[in-house]
Amino acid sequence: MTITRRYKTVHNAWIRQFHDPGADGPTLVCFPHAGGSASAHLPLSAELSAAAEVLIAQYPGRQDRLAEPAVDDLRRMADHAAHALRPWRNRPLALFGHSMGALLAYEVALRLERHRGRPLAGLIVSGRAAPSVPFGRRVHTMDDEQFTGHLAGLGGTPPELLADKDLLAMALPSLRADYKAVETYQDHAGHKVGCPISSYCGKQDAGVPRDGFGKWAEYTTGRHSARLFDGGHFYLQTREREVGRAILQDLTAFTARDTAEGEPRPTASPAASAPALAPLLQLPLPQP
Repeated sequence: MTITRRYKTVHNAWIRQFHDPGADGPTLVCFPHAGGSASAHLPLSAELSAAAEVLIAQYPGRQDRLAEPAVDDLRRMADHAAHALRPWRNRPLALFGHSMGALLAYEVALRLERHRGRPLAGLIVSGRAAPSVPFGRRVHTMDDEQFTGHLAGLGGTPPELLADKDLLAMALPSLRADYKAVETYQDHAGHKVGCPISSYCGKQDAGVPRDGFGKWAEYTTGRHSARLFDGGHFYLQTREREVGRAILQDLTAFTARDTAEGEPRPTASPAASAPALAPLLQLPLPQP
């Protein structure tokens, strides 16, 4: 059942929607970073909803799901998220994930393609090396002081959260669970998605080795492309317009490919064609 809360729309426990789509375009599902919540992608939803139906995953253990235990296994998270996306399974569907969300989006894509029996429209992965590259740290086992220092160094956590001991105490369990999910994750040998993959990364993100970033090409039987943006691990927070435009360009390429390959379209909700998305790509970007 779809219900309305502080979010514009809550489709189910795992799926949030902040904006109504302005066109009958493809569906884009966003997966936040470790410790992130659905609101982390509110700016992207605002940028993209004129051309796409933007859905955002809400993980347990945060915001309106704070009372639920966080999930510390990435594959179990993917099982839950893929199940929650069943109503959209036959839609023209693309996934976007940042950091932990990149691995989760890849795992969800594998599941959805298996159940659909055909590829998704596309997969966009951000701020994370390919699944075969281990995280290389055991952050989830650090004491609270070390853990907090690590978060501060990444720059993506609001300073007021790190300074407020009570808020931090509420946030730490889900943060640790997310880090454990990433750090204990093991790659599927030889598993590939059938859709194209676009990989994004901040130019100054020291945590993503360039050779490991390039290995995403090995995880699709289709096309792979890569984009670099100015900034560190959380480049998205300062480059929303630029990232939004890049995603629109990728969605245009994804939907054009689907049209060329004769992807079946649901009668009630046909995907936007590449021409329908094209005018939004002409929006001027602010100067850096």
